[in-house]
Amino acid sequence: MWHEIVNFDDYGALLGLVRNSLIAGAVLGLVGGLAGTFVVMRDLAFAVHGISELSFAGAAAALLLGTGVAGGSIAGALLAGALIGVLGGRARDRGSAIGVLMPFGLGLGVLFLSLYKGRAANKFGILTGQIVAIDTPRLSWLLGTSAVVLVCLAVLWRPLAFASLDPDVAAARGVPVRALSPLFMLVLGLAVAVSVQVVGALLVLALICTPAAAAVRVTASPVLVPVLSAAFATVSVVGGILLSLGAGVPISPYVTTISFALYAVCRAAGAVRARRGGPARAHARRHDTVPT
Repeated sequence: MWHEIVNFDDYGALLGLVRNSLIAGAVLGLVGGLAGTFVVMRDLAFAVHGISELSFAGAAAALLLGTGVAGGSIAGALLAGALIGVLGGRARDRGSAIGVLMPFGLGLGVLFLSLYKGRAANKFGILTGQIVAIDTPRLSWLLGTSAVVLVCLAVLWRPLAFASLDPDVAAARGVPVRALSPLFMLVLGLAVAVSVQVVGALLVLALICTPAAAAVRVTASPVLVPVLSAAFATVSVVGGILLSLGAGVPISPYVTTISFALYAVCRAAGAVRARRGGPARAHARRHDTVPT
């Protein structure tokens, strides 16, 4: 069993087969880490899962129709992002909208896959990811979509960060808070769609949510959080690809294990730092208190 999980036989020969996947993994780490920063800030982890389900449905529909799976995945994710952005203006409404859309998308995806009579590996790959399925045309799709996501994040970064931290003050300063929410949902939809192509629809949270959640455990710096999040996501994807190369199981368990290990280490480090800094902060609060 262990040989099926970790196997480095003929590793050098196999490494050349995943050159495109390694490039895709590095790019997805950057995209997922940066987008995940706002996912954590805005508490949108549930939205990521909902978008991934409709992205899965779009990919399954494209597979059934014999068209591009990447295009179907992107179409489904954009549709999900637009619907969540329009229907979920408030947090309570957003949760209800996602709860309605998620099983609908999952049901459609299961229907399309059940009607597909092709290779079972193609079905399984949509759910769990495929490291050798990133050919040159699909890599071009992925790089182009990732570039769009990065450009959009660069344009929206400052107002979106302001609106995420304090929406009331941001609105008072003239930031279009209401318009930013659906715009970011569309950008998030693109980020989820490109991530689904490598890690699969079921485990995309490990790429977009977990690295950012780990980063905020060790720092509150607005500069270091996205940097660490992108670094953690890149290590998770590229490390998962390298570990799964000679094994007989999909890439997803490796990506999720590395991502979870990084989160566990960061959480433990944050707890230790908080424990050490607790008495000092309490002492400072006592001296800063002014009696009324």
